[in-house]
Amino acid sequence: MKSYPEMTKTELEAQHKELAAAYDRLKAKGLKLNMARGKPGLDQLALSMPMLDTLTAQSDCFTENGIDCRNYGELPGIPEARKLFGDYLGIQPEEVIVVGSASLTFMYDCIARAMLMGVLGSEKPWGKYEKIKFLCPVPGYDRHFTICESLGIEMINIPLTEWGPDMDLVDRLVAEDETIKGIWCVPKYTNPLGGSYSDEAVRRLANLKPKAKDFRIFWDNAYNMHYVYRHVPILNILEECKKAGNPDLVYIFGSTSKISFPGAGVAFFGASKENVDFTLKQLNAQSISWDKMNMLRHVRFFRDLDGLRAHLDKHAALLRPKFDAVLHALEGELASAGVGTWVTPCGGYFVTYMSMPGCAKRIVSLCKEAGVVLTDAGATHPYHKDPEDSYIRLAPSFPSPEELAQAMEVFCTAAKLAAVEKLLAQ
Repeated sequence: MKSYPEMTKTELEAQHKELAAAYDRLKAKGLKLNMARGKPGLDQLALSMPMLDTLTAQSDCFTENGIDCRNYGELPGIPEARKLFGDYLGIQPEEVIVVGSASLTFMYDCIARAMLMGVLGSEKPWGKYEKIKFLCPVPGYDRHFTICESLGIEMINIPLTEWGPDMDLVDRLVAEDETIKGIWCVPKYTNPLGGSYSDEAVRRLANLKPKAKDFRIFWDNAYNMHYVYRHVPILNILEECKKAGNPDLVYIFGSTSKISFPGAGVAFFGASKENVDFTLKQLNAQSISWDKMNMLRHVRFFRDLDGLRAHLDKHAALLRPKFDAVLHALEGELASAGVGTWVTPCGGYFVTYMSMPGCAKRIVSLCKEAGVVLTDAGATHPYHKDPEDSYIRLAPSFPSPEELAQAMEVFCTAAKLAAVEKLLAQ
């Protein structure tokens, strides 16, 4: 079979008629399916239900050193939780603050506090500058961009490959502009490409020489051990920053949102001891303590790093067939058509599809009309402006296998139909 770009106009018109009829049949089914966000499936959530039995009315609610988790205090988090999540991030307990239930909330708080009060090394609060900017590797995570947009921070696109951001561009921009205060990074199983930063990328980030003395790398390590097909080791960013003489350059964020319960997990922040101490002084005005009972539940359920790894092995076993279904559908339905490409991720929560330029919005719209909700086209870029109108983020985790098969039939039909329409319009 010819690929669509190789077809004559007559052949494309015949293909369009066939695809339009197939799409109408799918639309008539009245589906209501959602692949918009990387939500754990019900089977994944069930893995952590026994955690709720770790603390009962008869439980001992004290830490090993006698802290009563029912009461106020311990702003940095209970020692056992700082140790467990420090091990998870590969850093020391004193370099960790265990916070609320969502790392995204703490990312927002860190930037909001920087706007109001500055960070360690600031000459003045970020909000006192006429304009500040962040570097945003694209395609990237829409919630990062939303934080910047909501706070009036200008965003600069940085091309992202499977191995990390364009470091030549990053080096040049941060060295010449003191209003650039940070860069967003999802270093492992990136959202949405699913790649991981190379050793070179991590080292070059750690060795940055920003003109802004209060520049920070916002290292969102959301998928630290969240493999699907294979583990990919990456360098420890804090260790590399220390080696480079830049120990205060990085803020690390993580959570158990996709390990235990989204919205009811535990979030944590990692940084140099100096950054941690500075942040705790700022937090002292904001909070007396976080939810220590939830910290204790997580520690008693997971116990240690091996327990976390074993739990994530169970997640991977549940996710793998779903990713297989998406990738097999793309390969079987779209590879020969020549209408797009995609990345096979090693881990994370997404498969990224790159359509023919100018087709992403149309594909998402067609899917929505047929009852399949996807992340909005453009969400992978700041201000929802994908210059190629090409990137679509597919989230396989939440639907059941049966729902996923139906959703991918709709998606592949929509992708082909949009491509034929585009080619006929040329």
